[in-house]
Parts: sequence; C-alpha cells; structure tokens
Amino acid sequence: MNTKLTLSLEKEVIEKAKIYAKGTGRSLSEMVENYFRSLVEKSVKNNYDSNDIDERLKKITGIVTLPDDFDLEKAKEEHHREKYGI
Repeated sequence: MNTKLTLSLEKEVIEKAKIYAKGTGRSLSEMVENYFRSLVEKSVKNNYDSNDIDERLKKITGIVTLPDDFDLEKAKEEHHREKYGI
C-alpha cells in the first residue's frame, strides 16, 4: 500500500533530481523510495542502531587522543575566533 509523504527540499535539488529521474526512466517517488529502502536494508544488514557510528568514522576512531580536561566548546570558540576573527 502506498502512502503519501511530503518533503521539504531546496527547489534546485528537486529540479535536478527530477531531471535525473527522467533520464534514468524512473519517477522521483521511486528514487526516494529506493533510497530509503537501501538505508533501512543497510541498517538491518549491519545491525545498525540509529546511534551507531558511520563505518568511515570507525576507521579513524582512536587515532587522536585528547586530554581528560579537553573542552570541546572552548576549542570550537578558539577555532571560530581564529578563522573568522570573532
């Protein structure tokens, strides 16, 4: 049974997606459904939980060690100050 879904996307993205879909002989709805299906199947196949870390991030986990007193918010502020002169 099909159910209607309303999405809010950038106009340009929708236009390009429609052109792509038409070029591949599929509907935009079919493309979105297939994309969602692939996400769900991948999640089930890999026993992912919504909180799991992406495989690409898992590969770099542990490379950097931070001191116990590391303050992420302070580091962000310093980075923005250096980058944007704030």
